[in-house]
Amino acid sequence: MRTALLQSSGHPGSTVENLKVLDEAAGRAAAAGAALLVAPEMFLTGYAIGDDIARLAEPADGDSADAVAELAHRHGLAVVYGYPERDGEAVHNSAQLISADGTRLANYRKSHLFGGFERDHYTPGDQPVVQAQLGGLTVGLMICYDVEFPELVRAHALAGTDLLLVPTANMHPFQLVAESLVPVRAWENQMYLAYANRVGHEGEFEFFGLSTLAGPDGVARVRAGRGEELVVADVDPALLAASREANPYLQDRRPGLYGSLS
Repeated sequence: MRTALLQSSGHPGSTVENLKVLDEAAGRAAAAGAALLVAPEMFLTGYAIGDDIARLAEPADGDSADAVAELAHRHGLAVVYGYPERDGEAVHNSAQLISADGTRLANYRKSHLFGGFERDHYTPGDQPVVQAQLGGLTVGLMICYDVEFPELVRAHALAGTDLLLVPTANMHPFQLVAESLVPVRAWENQMYLAYANRVGHEGEFEFFGLSTLAGPDGVARVRAGRGEELVVADVDPALLAASREANPYLQDRRPGLYGSLS
């Protein structure tokens, strides 16, 4: 399944303009043969927008979800995007997957909030593994800081995730995550991992880009630079099956030894 990663911070504070950017990127991704487009964390509104997070938050089935469903259907590809989700009085840092026919397939709420900024503005989610079927693959969702917790990624591996989609807003000085940790997570859990980052300055943050699609062999199939970019690479089920046969980490585990970890 050809997968496109959108590396952009869009227009912080403007959902309308960010939907336009997403629409244009979906057109370019579809033209490149992609069946899936992954946009960064909080792409629909911007990340460092303070109290505008609560003002711009929408329910998972809100107007913006309808707009993304329409563009996904028009361009004929699935779309994952980050947004602030309103659920009553709570606001979650969420990511939603919409299929190529416009169906809402999965919605994930970030469970590990990073730093005081996120803890001040969001309620953490409590569902660790969110999955959907897409293009013959089991895809999973998490957001940015979540992927830095090996327990959470391993939970996806044990649940059968083939491709883990990670909308991200990672900033200096944490480039190590994109450069080293993401390929290692893909290798140790025998899955593909798509990590789509923001880029450039926003408020007090400087996002470093380096969006990456890593394979189960620990090799980055594609890696973006540090500017606005759309990169595309393939997720190969045959390679995934062969890699899992050659590297049976999940079968060779001894869970009885690991009880103290939880």
